[in-house]
Amino acid sequence: MAVKRNTIKLPPQNIEAEQSVLGALVIDANALLKVVDVLKAEDFYKPEHQKIYAAIVDLFEAHNPIDILSVTNRLKEKDTYGAAGGSSYLAQLVESVPTAAHVAHYAQIVREKRVLRDLITASSEIADSAFSPTEDMEQMLDTVEQRIFSISQRSSQKKLGYLPDRLPEYIEEFEKRQSPDAALRGIQTGFGKLDNLLLGMQPSDFIVLGARPSVGKTSFALDVARHAAIKSGKTVGVFSLEMSEGQIFDRLVAAESHVPLWRIRAGRVKEDAHFRFLQETFDRLSRAKIYIDDTAAPNVMQIRSMARRLQIEQGLDFLIIDYLQLITPREGREMNMVQQVTEISRNLKSLARELNVPVLALSQLSRGIEQRGGSPKLSDLRESGSIEQDADVVLFLHKEADPTKQENIVQIIVAKHRNGATGVAELVFEQDYATFLNPSGPGYASDSVSASPASPFA
Repeated sequence: MAVKRNTIKLPPQNIEAEQSVLGALVIDANALLKVVDVLKAEDFYKPEHQKIYAAIVDLFEAHNPIDILSVTNRLKEKDTYGAAGGSSYLAQLVESVPTAAHVAHYAQIVREKRVLRDLITASSEIADSAFSPTEDMEQMLDTVEQRIFSISQRSSQKKLGYLPDRLPEYIEEFEKRQSPDAALRGIQTGFGKLDNLLLGMQPSDFIVLGARPSVGKTSFALDVARHAAIKSGKTVGVFSLEMSEGQIFDRLVAAESHVPLWRIRAGRVKEDAHFRFLQETFDRLSRAKIYIDDTAAPNVMQIRSMARRLQIEQGLDFLIIDYLQLITPREGREMNMVQQVTEISRNLKSLARELNVPVLALSQLSRGIEQRGGSPKLSDLRESGSIEQDADVVLFLHKEADPTKQENIVQIIVAKHRNGATGVAELVFEQDYATFLNPSGPGYASDSVSASPASPFA
């Protein structure tokens, strides 16, 4: 009977591609500009090649010439000349490459092999941690996903922007911004004055929206989601911890169609009168890239996991969490409420940076505001851990008890804006339709969108 021999598999590598890259860099110093933002020394499989590439980069950073003599001297200075193969190996590298024209192609091969090796290493470490776990299951799953996600991000690393090459494109964009009709950067809310204050909700920003109960936090968040998805074609993720998916659908339909929410919930819509309006609404919503998760009381690790998956599969642009205090803290750790919310807010801030998307988290206010009265302040978030410190932007919805104001006027207060202006915008809250509108009429001419006319469907 034949004996089955175990064969040792070598890690993925392409020595010829590595040699071609190094040879090209030695014969043409300008070739390094094509690969220095793509390759690191650790990307090479052979230790000798790592040392040679590191020496070449050292010369580049010191603005020294790059040729076989300077590379030899640099290796000797670092006491790695012998370990790098010596003069005969350097000469072999140069002789094996007739031209540096294809250096970028070979560099890509070297990088792809490094990614494959990283995947193998990560898989081995994941298997080891599964056999001998030192973390709870959810923490371990989050660590695993973060590791794989980071490898994925590295494999599609964005090249460095070379200023002279990018400047014409920047100037063109800058000139477009000067136009009165220019679109704001970031995710636009659809509310003119607020967008002028925020300049849109920016990628990697952690944005907190606080308000007393029943002032319209969820309605506002869904208005922004609708505007981003329908008007701007963005992909939006909504984690609804307070309402079911069906309740979210009801609100989206009411707000978009301007049919009263109670009629939609009660099934009291007169089809002959409303059919066309609802059909148009369903048509618009069917094209809206809004993804809803209504898992009851998820923990922050589950939210991070689902958000990463949405980013990879659909290309996430904007994330909404309704609301922060309903996220379940991690098990196995004794923490008071302030510590729990602190951990959650810091994880959400980290998620915004990791995915490079704005994260809008709705939040309760401390009970002190009910006793004090008046407008919300940043201090009203302090009992909720480090939300105030973690947030890049803090918004408050506030309804003033002012008899001179319209009953449905609600202020949205930009109380903190790390990279811009603070201020106050006024909105109209149409509670029957679960939606906010830009005010219209005297004093509101600066807003870009006027309030819609009264609905005939009341």
